[in-house]
Amino acid sequence: MIIATRTRSDTKIHSLVLAELEWTPQVDASEIRVEVEAGIVTLTGEVRDHFEYLAAERAMRRVHGVVAVFNRLEVTPRSARWVTDPDIAGVAERILTWSANIPGSVRCRVEAGCITLTGQVDWHFQREAAERAVENIRGVHTVRNEITLIPRPAADDAAETIRSALFRNPQIDASRISVSVRGNTVILTGYVKSLTQRAQADAVTWSSPDVVAIENRLNVRPY
Repeated sequence: MIIATRTRSDTKIHSLVLAELEWTPQVDASEIRVEVEAGIVTLTGEVRDHFEYLAAERAMRRVHGVVAVFNRLEVTPRSARWVTDPDIAGVAERILTWSANIPGSVRCRVEAGCITLTGQVDWHFQREAAERAVENIRGVHTVRNEITLIPRPAADDAAETIRSALFRNPQIDASRISVSVRGNTVILTGYVKSLTQRAQADAVTWSSPDVVAIENRLNVRPY
């Protein structure tokens, strides 16, 4: 369903977004409505599961010109209505227990198809691994990741080492990115070409042992 947009640029982005949704095999594009304004994409409609919900959002982040995504899709399971919260919790606990990259400190609870992850871990990749491990379980509507990182003192050269890592990454134009550190929080400011680069800057920064939180203030500007 094509929605009228305000500028020629938005019209082009809208067309690209529709094409990307159609191109993504994990998504039933016929149930999704798209609006674009000033490069900001809003998705509404219904999807079958949390897996499709995430696939649609990730597809938007691959489209050139998109500066932000509001995912307002509703998950309406069709083939998993019989799955109960205890069923989901049992599967989630087994997956978390048997995953080698997820510490035993991670816990989960399930309510109305929503999985909430809690606990403390050393690294952000462990937090991400826990979320990825449970997000595709049948019957899951949403995943709330409330896992925190164990606080640790930041090194004096934390900003410089992060900046160096950003410059080493060929997927990022680090010349337009500034890095500052406040306690254990890293603040990224400046500009990137795409949402993919913005996410990549996040990923690089999380690899620092000095980071507990990130304030990603990078603006997407398809220059």
